[in-house]
Amino acid sequence: MARTSEPEVMDGRDEVAAYASASSQRHLESLDNRFVEQVLSLGSRESGCLLLDLGCGPGNLAVKIALRCPRWRVVGFDRSRTMLDAAHRAARSSGVDGRVFFLQGDGGRLGFADGTFDMVMSNSVLHHLASPKRVFQEMARVAKPDGTVLVRDLRRPSWLAFPFHVSWHGRHYSGMMKKLFKDSVRAAYTPEELAGLLRASGMARARIFLQGRVHMGFTHGARSKTVQAGVQ
Repeated sequence: MARTSEPEVMDGRDEVAAYASASSQRHLESLDNRFVEQVLSLGSRESGCLLLDLGCGPGNLAVKIALRCPRWRVVGFDRSRTMLDAAHRAARSSGVDGRVFFLQGDGGRLGFADGTFDMVMSNSVLHHLASPKRVFQEMARVAKPDGTVLVRDLRRPSWLAFPFHVSWHGRHYSGMMKKLFKDSVRAAYTPEELAGLLRASGMARARIFLQGRVHMGFTHGARSKTVQAGVQ
């Protein structure tokens, strides 16, 4: 099935509200928690860590990580001002606004010095990117030499499997969130396409992982197993 692009910036109030409210749903909560556990497995909760959450949206993951790791500092970065307004509210209501900071900007032109962050992460953003190669290069640039890059996103099924895939895996959603899920799956990449993007961006030795039938991603850096980019 050919990939159909999705808008790079999700700034509509209905879309933001759908993402923010969906975090309370049991299904999405479990997906977020699984990603948080993956993030924590790549760092130390006892020592300090400066983490960049690229495409942070309404701040759900940044807040969860800050609550779990009091010694960590999290910088959320997003192009959408509406998303960031929701993220600021989430941080304040959770009492972590002194350790979580949010900035607006373009992921392809990060205004940070080389080697700034111990970890750079991104969740469910890849399928929105107009220029994944440039964003991947920026993520690798701002990570410390001994740091880690972690990306997770949806994966696109075959055209034959698409209707069943969306119906079954989207059964937990309704309304706007169900539409967004369908559009996002159609805009997602395949593992083979992801491997090609990584080779083009200079991260050919990243490790691609698959999570069930819905998600995939990669790790790159000192804490990532160093193998040729491909389907693991």
